[in-house]
Amino acid sequence: MPRRAASGTHPDWNRLYELASSQAGYFTAKEAGEAGFSLPLLQHHLDAGRLERSQRGVFRLVNFPPTDEEGLVPTWLWSRREGTFSHETALALHQLSDALPAKVHVTVPTAWKRRRARIPRNVVLHFADLADDEREWKGPIPVTKALRTVADCSSDAVATDLVEQAARQGVRRGLFTRQSLKQAVRRLEGGRQSAAA
Repeated sequence: MPRRAASGTHPDWNRLYELASSQAGYFTAKEAGEAGFSLPLLQHHLDAGRLERSQRGVFRLVNFPPTDEEGLVPTWLWSRREGTFSHETALALHQLSDALPAKVHVTVPTAWKRRRARIPRNVVLHFADLADDEREWKGPIPVTKALRTVADCSSDAVATDLVEQAARQGVRRGLFTRQSLKQAVRRLEGGRQSAAA
Protein backbone atom coordinates (compact mmCIF):
# COMPACT_ATOMS: atom_id res chain seq x y z
CA MET A 1 0.00 0.00 0.00
CA PRO A 2 1.43 3.43 -0.94
CA ARG A 3 2.57 5.62 1.91
CA ARG A 4 1.31 9.08 2.73
CA ALA A 5 3.50 12.16 2.65
CA ALA A 6 5.78 12.41 5.67
CA SER A 7 3.86 15.42 6.95
CA GLY A 8 0.83 13.19 7.49
CA THR A 9 -1.34 15.12 5.07
CA HIS A 10 -3.61 13.08 2.86
CA PRO A 11 -2.84 13.08 -0.86
CA ASP A 12 -5.13 15.56 -2.59
CA TRP A 13 -5.55 14.77 -6.32
CA ASN A 14 -7.73 17.85 -6.83
CA ARG A 15 -5.06 20.16 -5.43
CA LEU A 16 -2.35 18.48 -7.51
CA TYR A 17 -4.49 18.62 -10.67
CA GLU A 18 -5.35 22.29 -10.09
CA LEU A 19 -1.68 23.17 -9.74
CA ALA A 20 -0.59 21.03 -12.69
CA SER A 21 -3.35 22.39 -14.93
CA SER A 22 -1.72 25.83 -14.90
CA GLN A 23 1.56 24.18 -15.98
CA ALA A 24 0.37 22.01 -18.91
CA GLY A 25 -0.02 19.00 -16.59
CA TYR A 26 3.48 19.24 -15.10
CA PHE A 27 4.49 19.62 -11.46
CA THR A 28 7.60 19.28 -9.33
CA ALA A 29 8.24 16.76 -6.56
CA LYS A 30 8.15 19.66 -4.09
CA GLU A 31 4.70 20.73 -5.32
CA ALA A 32 3.48 17.14 -5.09
CA GLY A 33 4.74 17.01 -1.50
CA GLU A 34 2.76 20.14 -0.70
CA ALA A 35 -0.33 18.37 -2.06
CA GLY A 36 0.32 15.38 0.23
CA PHE A 37 2.23 13.07 -2.16
CA SER A 38 5.38 11.46 -0.76
CA LEU A 39 8.16 10.26 -3.06
CA PRO A 40 7.13 6.59 -2.56
CA LEU A 41 3.54 7.52 -3.42
CA LEU A 42 4.72 9.33 -6.57
CA GLN A 43 6.67 6.20 -7.50
CA HIS A 44 3.54 4.11 -6.96
CA HIS A 45 1.60 6.35 -9.39
CA LEU A 46 4.50 6.26 -11.88
CA ASP A 47 4.43 2.45 -11.76
CA ALA A 48 0.64 2.46 -12.17
CA GLY A 49 0.94 4.67 -15.28
CA ARG A 50 -0.93 7.69 -13.87
CA LEU A 51 2.19 9.88 -13.96
CA GLU A 52 5.28 10.10 -16.10
CA ARG A 53 8.69 11.45 -15.20
CA SER A 54 9.73 14.30 -17.47
CA GLN A 55 13.12 14.98 -15.94
CA ARG A 56 14.66 14.81 -12.51
CA GLY A 57 12.12 16.10 -10.00
CA VAL A 58 9.51 17.01 -12.67
CA PHE A 59 6.44 14.89 -13.41
CA ARG A 60 3.38 15.06 -15.66
CA LEU A 61 -0.17 13.81 -15.32
CA VAL A 62 -0.48 11.24 -18.12
CA ASN A 63 -4.07 12.03 -19.08
CA PHE A 64 -3.62 15.80 -19.22
CA PRO A 65 -4.42 17.26 -22.67
CA PRO A 66 -1.28 18.32 -24.58
CA THR A 67 -0.48 21.95 -25.42
CA ASP A 68 1.81 23.46 -28.04
CA GLU A 69 4.23 24.72 -25.39
CA GLU A 70 4.17 21.69 -23.10
CA GLY A 71 7.65 20.52 -24.04
CA LEU A 72 9.07 23.73 -22.57
CA VAL A 73 7.30 23.56 -19.21
CA PRO A 74 9.80 21.15 -17.60
CA THR A 75 12.63 23.58 -18.42
CA TRP A 76 10.64 26.44 -16.91
CA LEU A 77 10.03 24.40 -13.76
CA TRP A 78 13.74 23.48 -13.68
CA SER A 79 14.49 27.25 -13.62
CA ARG A 80 12.32 27.50 -10.49
CA ARG A 81 9.89 29.60 -12.54
CA GLU A 82 12.52 32.33 -12.82
CA GLY A 83 13.44 31.71 -16.47
CA THR A 84 11.88 33.31 -19.52
CA PHE A 85 12.14 31.70 -22.96
CA SER A 86 14.11 33.99 -25.22
CA HIS A 87 16.35 34.35 -28.27
CA GLU A 88 15.79 31.71 -30.99
CA THR A 89 13.26 29.84 -28.84
CA ALA A 90 11.17 32.99 -28.50
CA LEU A 91 11.51 33.68 -32.25
CA ALA A 92 9.92 30.29 -32.89
CA LEU A 93 7.20 30.83 -30.25
CA HIS A 94 6.31 34.21 -31.78
CA GLN A 95 6.53 32.70 -35.29
CA LEU A 96 8.75 35.59 -36.33
CA SER A 97 11.19 33.61 -38.46
CA ASP A 98 12.10 30.19 -39.75
CA ALA A 99 14.21 29.59 -36.64
CA LEU A 100 14.26 25.95 -35.58
CA PRO A 101 16.57 26.08 -32.57
CA ALA A 102 18.37 22.88 -31.66
CA LYS A 103 18.59 24.07 -28.05
CA VAL A 104 16.17 25.81 -25.71
CA HIS A 105 17.18 29.40 -24.95
CA VAL A 106 16.21 30.71 -21.51
CA THR A 107 17.01 34.06 -19.93
CA VAL A 108 17.46 33.87 -16.17
CA PRO A 109 18.18 36.68 -13.68
CA THR A 110 21.80 37.83 -13.45
CA ALA A 111 21.94 36.47 -9.88
CA TRP A 112 22.02 33.01 -11.50
CA LYS A 113 25.64 33.64 -12.56
CA ARG A 114 26.64 32.76 -8.99
CA ARG A 115 24.60 29.54 -8.92
CA ARG A 116 26.08 26.17 -9.54
CA ALA A 117 23.00 24.70 -11.17
CA ARG A 118 23.25 21.59 -13.31
CA ILE A 119 22.06 22.86 -16.69
CA PRO A 120 20.12 20.40 -18.85
CA ARG A 121 22.04 19.48 -22.03
CA ASN A 122 19.50 21.03 -24.37
CA VAL A 123 19.39 24.41 -22.58
CA VAL A 124 21.37 27.58 -23.30
CA LEU A 125 21.24 30.14 -20.48
CA HIS A 126 21.33 33.89 -21.02
CA PHE A 127 21.60 36.29 -18.08
CA ALA A 128 19.53 39.47 -17.80
CA ASP A 129 17.15 41.07 -15.35
CA LEU A 130 14.06 41.41 -17.51
CA ALA A 131 11.45 44.05 -16.77
CA ASP A 132 7.82 42.94 -16.54
CA ASP A 133 7.01 44.80 -19.75
CA GLU A 134 9.62 42.72 -21.63
CA ARG A 135 7.81 39.43 -20.96
CA GLU A 136 4.45 37.88 -21.73
CA TRP A 137 2.78 34.50 -21.38
CA LYS A 138 2.24 32.00 -24.16
CA GLY A 139 0.02 29.38 -22.63
CA PRO A 140 1.71 28.11 -19.45
CA ILE A 141 5.16 29.64 -20.08
CA PRO A 142 6.77 33.10 -20.01
CA VAL A 143 8.49 34.35 -23.16
CA THR A 144 10.26 37.58 -24.03
CA LYS A 145 8.04 39.96 -25.99
CA ALA A 146 8.67 40.24 -29.70
CA LEU A 147 10.67 43.48 -29.47
CA ARG A 148 12.99 42.15 -26.74
CA THR A 149 13.31 38.84 -28.59
CA VAL A 150 14.52 40.39 -31.85
CA ALA A 151 16.76 42.86 -29.98
CA ASP A 152 18.35 39.97 -28.04
CA CYS A 153 18.95 38.02 -31.24
CA SER A 154 20.41 41.05 -32.99
CA SER A 155 22.82 41.94 -30.20
CA ASP A 156 23.81 38.28 -29.57
CA ALA A 157 24.85 37.70 -33.18
CA VAL A 158 22.12 35.26 -34.19
CA ALA A 159 22.22 34.59 -37.95
CA THR A 160 21.61 37.89 -39.75
CA ASP A 161 19.04 36.43 -42.14
CA LEU A 162 16.89 35.18 -39.20
CA VAL A 163 17.13 38.51 -37.40
CA GLU A 164 16.19 40.44 -40.54
CA GLN A 165 13.30 38.09 -41.27
CA ALA A 166 12.07 38.49 -37.68
CA ALA A 167 12.39 42.28 -37.87
CA ARG A 168 10.36 42.39 -41.11
CA GLN A 169 7.68 40.10 -39.65
CA GLY A 170 7.45 42.08 -36.42
CA VAL A 171 7.10 45.41 -38.25
CA ARG A 172 4.60 43.96 -40.75
CA ARG A 173 2.47 42.50 -37.94
CA GLY A 174 2.59 45.78 -35.98
CA LEU A 175 4.45 44.29 -33.01
CA PHE A 176 7.10 47.05 -33.07
CA THR A 177 8.60 49.68 -35.36
CA ARG A 178 12.06 49.73 -36.95
CA GLN A 179 12.89 52.74 -34.77
CA SER A 180 11.85 51.03 -31.53
CA LEU A 181 13.92 47.98 -32.52
CA LYS A 182 17.02 50.11 -33.16
CA GLN A 183 16.56 51.79 -29.77
CA ALA A 184 16.12 48.44 -28.00
CA VAL A 185 19.31 47.03 -29.59
CA ARG A 186 21.28 50.16 -28.63
CA ARG A 187 20.00 49.89 -25.03
CA LEU A 188 21.02 46.23 -24.78
CA GLU A 189 24.44 46.78 -26.29
CA GLY A 190 25.01 49.85 -24.10
CA GLY A 191 24.04 47.89 -20.99
CA ARG A 192 26.44 45.09 -21.87
CA GLN A 193 29.31 47.52 -22.44
CA SER A 194 28.62 49.13 -19.04
CA ALA A 195 28.58 45.74 -17.33
CA ALA A 196 31.87 44.76 -18.98
CA ALA A 197 33.61 48.01 -17.96
